[in-house]
Amino acid sequence: MLRMTKYALLALVALSLVWGDGSVYAEGRNRAGTAAAPELLIPVGARDMALGGASIANTAGIEALHWNPAGFARAAGNANAMFSTMSYLADINVNYMAIGARFKKIGSLAVSLKALDIGNIPVTTESRPDGTGGTYSPTFFTLGLTYARNLTDRIALGTTLHYISNDMGRVDATAVSFSAGLQYRNLADIQGLDFGVAIKHIGQRMQYAGPGLLGKGNLDDLNRSASFYNIEASSSDLPSLFEIGLGYRYSLEDMGDLNFSSMFQHHNYNYDQYKAGVEYIFGDLLAVRGGFDYAADAADDTYLFGTSFGLGLNFAVGGVRDLQIDYAYSSVDHFDPLSTFTFQVGF
Repeated sequence: MLRMTKYALLALVALSLVWGDGSVYAEGRNRAGTAAAPELLIPVGARDMALGGASIANTAGIEALHWNPAGFARAAGNANAMFSTMSYLADINVNYMAIGARFKKIGSLAVSLKALDIGNIPVTTESRPDGTGGTYSPTFFTLGLTYARNLTDRIALGTTLHYISNDMGRVDATAVSFSAGLQYRNLADIQGLDFGVAIKHIGQRMQYAGPGLLGKGNLDDLNRSASFYNIEASSSDLPSLFEIGLGYRYSLEDMGDLNFSSMFQHHNYNYDQYKAGVEYIFGDLLAVRGGFDYAADAADDTYLFGTSFGLGLNFAVGGVRDLQIDYAYSSVDHFDPLSTFTFQVGF
C-alpha cells in the first residue's frame, strides 16, 4: 500500500508539473474568452461557493466531486445524493445533481450531471436580423463519472471522467476530459493541517459542426447554380486548471469548530486566482461561512467575482444519517449576485 501511495503521489505531481509549466499556461491571461466549454468553470455546491471556492484541501463528501474528487472518498455515509441549483449570470440557471456510494473492496463511485438552463433565444438570420419569430434553446451539459479511494488514513485520491456536450440546435460539439485530485491530511504531522492539489479538464480540443455551418454561394468564374459548402469551425482547448491549496481544522471544544481554506488556481486561458475562506461550525448543526476570490493581474473592471458568504444546516432524521441544506451568496460586478441552494442526503 505504501508503494502504491508513493507512485500515485509521484504521478499526480509529475502530471501537474507538465501542465503547469507549459506555454499553454504561460499565455493564459492573453487567451480569455477563447476556450471551449467555459461552463466547466461554473462552480456548484453552496458550501464550497460560500468559502470562495478555496476548499480544495478539505472539501469532503459528494459536494467534493466538482472541487476535488479525492474528497469524495471522505464522505460520511455509505451512500450520498445531492441536488444544487444556482441563479447564474444573465438569467442562466445552473442545475447539478449527483449520487454516489462507497464499496468496501474497491472504493467510492459517483455519477454527476451539470446542466445549464439558458432559456429560449430568438432565431435570427442574415436576411432577417430582427428575428424569424422562432426560438431555440441551447443544451449544455456535463456528465461525470468519479472514482475515489482512501489510500491511507491520511491520503485520498480521486479522478473524474467528463463527457461534455454543447448543442445549439444547428451546431453542436462534444468532448471528453478528465480531472484528478489528491488530499493529504495532517501534513507534516501537524494535526488539522490539510493539503490538496488537483488538475482539471485535461482532454481533447472541442470543435463545432452541423448544418448551421453550411453556406450557399456561386463560383465567380462559372455560370451555374449556387452550391452549398461547409464552413469548418476551428477547434479550441478546454479550460484546464491547476489548483493547490492548504486548509486548517481547529477545534474550539464546546464552542464549535473552525475550518480555514486557501487555494491558488492557475488557468490555461485566464488570470490566476487566489482564494480563501473560513467556516465556523456550531454543534454539528449550524455552519456560517465566508470567502473571497481575487485575481491579482486582472483590471478592476474585467474580473467579476469577489466576496461570498453562506449558511448551512445539518440534521439527522430517522434512517437518514446526514441531511444538509446550504445556501451561498456570491457578489458579482455588473450583474445580480449569485444565489445557490444545495440539498444533500447521506445514509
